[in-house]
Amino acid sequence: MNLRFFLILTALFGTFFLSGCLTHSKFLGKVENDMSEVHQESPRLYHVVFCWLKDKGNKVHRQKIIEITKSFRSIPGVLEASAGQVVASDRDIVDDSFDIGILIVTQDRKSLQEYLEHPIHQKGKNEVLIPLVDRVLVYDFEK
Repeated sequence: MNLRFFLILTALFGTFFLSGCLTHSKFLGKVENDMSEVHQESPRLYHVVFCWLKDKGNKVHRQKIIEITKSFRSIPGVLEASAGQVVASDRDIVDDSFDIGILIVTQDRKSLQEYLEHPIHQKGKNEVLIPLVDRVLVYDFEK
């Protein structure tokens, strides 16, 4: 009787174990597929701007540029617009000579061009950036 009980128990355990593994692997496959869809981003263009202030280190001027950058978020095609101050570094590979970094993210080159020509950007550039900034360095790249 003990052998018979053991065989039945083994058969039941095997059935439950295998069905659990199959369900688990189906579940994991679905999660992996769902996650891959999440990580597949639409194209992005990153417009990175480094600014050196005419009055180096001026906190008021720095804040004006940060604030005007926030207004760029309302421009159609702009997915992100943010700005911040440089992070000082002792590492030789890091260029920390600029005052402000600006990041604008658009979906593509066309959206970047529309952003650059938009009246809100033109106003910010002409009324804030040009009067306060001595030097600008821009990098654009796509992902």
